Amino acid sequence: MNEDVQFIFDTAKESMDNAIKHLEKQLVNIRAGKASPAMLGSVMVDYYGSQTPLSQVANVNTPDGRTITVQPWEKSMLQEIERGIAYANLGFNPMNNGETIIINVPPLTEERRIALAKQAKAESEDAKISIRTARKEAMNDIKKNDDISEDLQKNAELDIQKLTDTYVKRIDDIFENKEKEIMTV
Repeated sequence: MNEDVQFIFDTAKESMDNAIKHLEKQLVNIRAGKASPAMLGSVMVDYYGSQTPLSQVANVNTPDGRTITVQPWEKSMLQEIERGIAYANLGFNPMNNGETIIINVPPLTEERRIALAKQAKAESEDAKISIRTARKEAMNDIKKNDDISEDLQKNAELDIQKLTDTYVKRIDDIFENKEKEIMTV
């Protein structure tokens, strides 16, 4: 493989890796009924005037499968943390007992499970679009480069297609696992 082809291939692979990472990050935010500190991963708190991730101002735990507790490092942050959780619009109702914030994670209804599965499917489709875009860009780069022989172009296109197929299969597997997790009662 010549250097130009290798560079194009590596760039496409990096874009595809980023699409997978983004998908996994998005799927973590889709809750599957079991309480997890990751559910509050997107919560930002006003910490003395600057927006700060919740994990940097409090300890987030799950004592059981239905409860999340948030223990702020400074008691004065309780109100701000509550506000941040409400503002994140996660559908949780935080309760403040004066020292910690307790969030009961309600069990998912069948309708909600189906909606979450659809959301996960949409996220996986977005990731596939990113993969296909990376493939298209790589194919265009190969065709534009006059330094690459015709045989090398054909081989590079086949390699990029194989890479694309591999990543699409990974996305399908990730979605399948998430869907199983969501639909399990």
